[in-house]
Amino acid sequence: MLITLYRRVRNDSLARNSLLIMATTVANGGLGYVYWMLAARMVTPAQVGTATALISAATAVSMVANLGAGHMFIQRLPSAGVRRWSRVVGVGLLAGCAVTAAVAAAGALIVPAIAVNFGFLTGLTGTAALVCAATAVTATTLLDCVYVAHRAGHGMLTRNLLLAAGKIAGLLAVLSAGAHSAGAVVLSWTVPTLLVAAGTIVAGLGRLRPGARLRLRLSGLRAELPHLRAALTGHHLINLTQAGPAAVLPVLVTARLGPGATAHFYLAWMTASILFMVSPAVASALYAERTNDSRVGLPRAAAVVLVMVGAPATLLLAGGDTLLGLFSAGYATGAGPLLRILVLAAVPDAVTNLAVAHWRSRGEFARCRRLNAVRAATCLSLTWLLLPALGVTGAGVAWLIGQSAGALLVLASAVTSRRRPGTLRRRPFCGFADARPPGDVSPGSVPPTGVSPAALLAGAGGCVGRSEAPRSAGQELTGDVPQREGRA
Repeated sequence: MLITLYRRVRNDSLARNSLLIMATTVANGGLGYVYWMLAARMVTPAQVGTATALISAATAVSMVANLGAGHMFIQRLPSAGVRRWSRVVGVGLLAGCAVTAAVAAAGALIVPAIAVNFGFLTGLTGTAALVCAATAVTATTLLDCVYVAHRAGHGMLTRNLLLAAGKIAGLLAVLSAGAHSAGAVVLSWTVPTLLVAAGTIVAGLGRLRPGARLRLRLSGLRAELPHLRAALTGHHLINLTQAGPAAVLPVLVTARLGPGATAHFYLAWMTASILFMVSPAVASALYAERTNDSRVGLPRAAAVVLVMVGAPATLLLAGGDTLLGLFSAGYATGAGPLLRILVLAAVPDAVTNLAVAHWRSRGEFARCRRLNAVRAATCLSLTWLLLPALGVTGAGVAWLIGQSAGALLVLASAVTSRRRPGTLRRRPFCGFADARPPGDVSPGSVPPTGVSPAALLAGAGGCVGRSEAPRSAGQELTGDVPQREGRA
């Protein structure tokens, strides 16, 4: 039975890469537990809170400033030739990291003047720490997306195992040297991230596209600007409104309650992340499958999420306090209720993440943005209002309400679509939507499919039943319209 299951997973690209992405999360989470357990036992809670607040701020900056290049990679790299592949990855990485560094430097100057609890960012040391940490987050995020684009989850898992082990080794090194401060923790977290990112660029990416020679230079920026602009206005806005609240929540906790409370929130969030990373992993794998012209339906993706979330959710509900108690009894008391609320929020969060991936693969970017905007606005506004009264638990309540609001909108959309069976839906092409009327087969257009509206609603029509000719080698799909890309 196990052998049969193994063969089925090995031959199912969606399940295999979803599991590898989730395995990456589990490995990061497990080794992250070791890392933060060492930090919590050897460094005071106030110093741990400052370190987690800075890392959270760096994550938020990266989320804002990475230009959406990650999903651009997933969309464009599978069909790119060697020269274009090198240019897309090189320009995307360099532009994303450069903009992230600039935004981080500006944030280090502005944020302490607005929020007194971020005073640790003042001065050259605080600015340099935020810039380096944010750039490291952007680099590792974009590199992971390159692996996802090529459905090479095993490479991403290996890279992240090295990264997590490097962080632990770095922390042990600084602790052994007698450095028991927030700066030492941040240093041990940032330096391995930058080193592994550099090693991946030098030695790892070439295996994904044999013959490609990656150069981090802006010589191809002119050719890539239209695609970066499309990624910024399409994918990036979706990503910001989808993942942004998770990055901003610790920042709001710090601003309202101080760094000490951030430590409790951060550890509860890290514990629940094993659930919150399941549906985004499957959603990313689903989108990658469809950009690789694979026939993958939404129901199968939902089944993978259900199987992978059930057991961990039960474990966290039953023994979450015990897990938090491994850090200290104070963490179990302060963050236990928050953890249970976050576990419950994993269900509506999965509904919205899969819906966004499905709509994104059909080119319905505006629909994705509206859904994510509602849940982001609900979550962040309620967090700001509830934190003073409920403490860190207020952030969990706001998160649960925001995700539930998004799931209800998805349900309402599905019901509305069922009641309008004659409505012309956007054809589910991988990367853009063709809204031309039937019979319009002008150059660059795609003939309509024969997939029924019911099949589209069920998600089975993502890239199914297409009768159009294959794309030419030079045709790019950015935003909602096909474009032709000139040679570099």
